[in-house]
Amino acid sequence: MVLTETAGNVLVITLNRPAARNAATAQMALDMARILDEFEADDELFVAVLTGAGETFCSGMDLKAFLRGERPSIPGRGFLALTEAPPSKPIIAAVEGYALAGGFETMLACDLVVAAETAKFGIPEVKRGLVAAAGGLVTLPERTHRAVAVEMALTGDIYPAEFGQRNGFVNRITGAGEALDGALELAQKIAANGPLAVRVSKQIITESADWPSADKFSRQRVLSDPVFESSDAKEGAAAFAEKRDPQWTGR
Repeated sequence: MVLTETAGNVLVITLNRPAARNAATAQMALDMARILDEFEADDELFVAVLTGAGETFCSGMDLKAFLRGERPSIPGRGFLALTEAPPSKPIIAAVEGYALAGGFETMLACDLVVAAETAKFGIPEVKRGLVAAAGGLVTLPERTHRAVAVEMALTGDIYPAEFGQRNGFVNRITGAGEALDGALELAQKIAANGPLAVRVSKQIITESADWPSADKFSRQRVLSDPVFESSDAKEGAAAFAEKRDPQWTGR
C-alpha cells in the first residue's frame, strides 16, 4: 500500500490506496517506518518526495479501521511513522487533491510542500469529535500564524492551495497534475548539493527554534564545524576551482 521508486539520488514514496483516497492504515504506517529507515540508511539517497496515488495526497486516517480499533501510527514516530520523527534528510510533499486530517499533518511533517493549484487542505477532526493530535495543533502553529492555526483547528474547514502558500505552509504551486514533477524538480536541486551540508542545515534550522538566544551560535558551531572540516567541503571548493561538478560522498 506504499510504493517506492528512485530518480537518481531522490526516493519517491507513494501512498497507494487511491480507491480510499489514500486513507492511512496501520499497515501503511508499518510500511512507512521500514521505508523511512531504509531511506535514512542509504548513502545514495539524498532527498525523498512523498505523494499519493490517484487524485488525492491523503485523506487522513481510515475511519472504518479506526472503528475496529486500528490506528495508523507508530509509537514514538507518529502518524504514518513520520509526524513525530521525520528523517534527518529532506523530505518534500507533492500534493494533489486533498491533504486532510492526518494527511495534512503528514504533509506538515515534510520540510517543503509543492501543491497543485487544485489542492485542498484542512484539519477537520473536530467535525468527527476528534482532535488533530498528529501535528495540526502543535506543528501547524510553527508553520503559520497562530490565528490561522486556531481557525483551521476549531472550524475544521477546507482551504485552497493559495491559502496555504499565502500563510506559509506551501512553498510552490503548480498546475493540476504537476505537483510531483514540481517536487522532483525541487528535490533534484537539493540533491545536487552536498548531502552532509544539507542534512546539517536542516538539523540546525529544526533544533535552533528551542535554543536560547545567547547560545545559538555556540550550539550551531558544534554542528557546523564538522561540515567545514569534512571531505565534502574540500571537494566542493576543489570542484569550484576546477570548474567541474562535485562528487559528494556525504562525509
